[in-house]
This record gives sequence, C-alpha cells and structure tokens, in this order.
Amino acid sequence: MYKTVIFDVDGTLLDTERVVLHALQVALGNAGLDYELDDLRFALGITGTKALAQIGVENQESVMEDWFAMEAKLTEDVEIFDGIVEVLEKLDGIGVVTSKNADEMETGFYPFNLAKHFDAIVCASDTENHKPHPDPLLRCMAMLGADPATTLYVGDATYDMECAHAAGANFALALWGAKTKDGFERANHVLETPSDVLKYVRR
Repeated sequence: MYKTVIFDVDGTLLDTERVVLHALQVALGNAGLDYELDDLRFALGITGTKALAQIGVENQESVMEDWFAMEAKLTEDVEIFDGIVEVLEKLDGIGVVTSKNADEMETGFYPFNLAKHFDAIVCASDTENHKPHPDPLLRCMAMLGADPATTLYVGDATYDMECAHAAGANFALALWGAKTKDGFERANHVLETPSDVLKYVRR
C-alpha cells in the first residue's frame, strides 16, 4: 500500500493527446515541416523544447509559440478523464509532476479546477532537469514530505515510468491514457480505470 500518489497531467488527468499532437502538427506545418500525427507521438510526456530538439527544428522559439498558441485555442476540446475527480476527492497529500511549463499550466491545467485537490504541483519551469530525469518527482516528493518507497507515480508515458524508477518510486500505468501496455513491462501496476488507484493507497 502507498502513502503518497503523484499524477502526471497529459494523458493521465486530462485527455489532451489529440489536442497536443494536432497543435504540434499545425505548428510544424506552418514552419514547412509535414508530419503525420502518429509520427509525433514521441512528443507526449516530454517538454516541448525537448520534442522540437528531437525533430531538429531550427527556429524552435517561433514554432514553440505557434504550438502553444494553437493548443490554447483548442483547450475547449480537452476533457478531464471520466472518474478522475471522484478519485482525487478521496485522496489526501497528493501531487502533480508534469512536463507542461508554467505558461502551459495557466491555459492547459488550472482552468479545469483540479489544482485544489493537490498539495504539491511541479511543472517543467520548476526544475532544470525534466522527465525522464528524476528531479521533478524528487522535488514533488520533498514538497509532500513523501518517502519514495511508499510513493506511486501514475502516468501514461515511458518517460513517466523511467522518472519514477530513477527517483526510487513505483510506477502505475494509466491505461486509459496510454491505451497500450507495450513498452511498459517494467510498470509496477497497470490501472484499467482511475478508480483502480484506490486499490493501492492507504487511506
């Protein structure tokens, strides 16, 4: 049983996959770079800067601004996953670790009124190193006074899993967001629905 649960945002709390990838596709297209959505899935779970660097975008700042602006326009298409709010209401001392930066949080997280459930929120602007590096999760655990040995990080990307293990915590795959178990053989738990989290938490 775990004492502390920390959640990723995109693909875990919020169903953002289509919006994030479509906005990125449009931003790249505006820069003369054509990509299929499936070819951009690698960008889920890491910072936008790192994603654009992997693509090899030269004018990263302008593409990032375009990407961010397009995402903001599509925020109304983002939804909270079914069952998330009910789970959060039953948990105490929980946190968030996300690859969104502070500006993205203002338009892509806080408007959904989920922040009130969390005692610690760590975004990409809060640490020098980002997922899969353990620093964001270590920072969140420190803020919560949590022991890594009794902490569960819930996410939908391999970067989340690598971050959790590097920080000494366990990882639970949010299958409702990931939609596949492929590549997650080292996940400590596979959660079919958000309510499955409650099976592993000491309350």
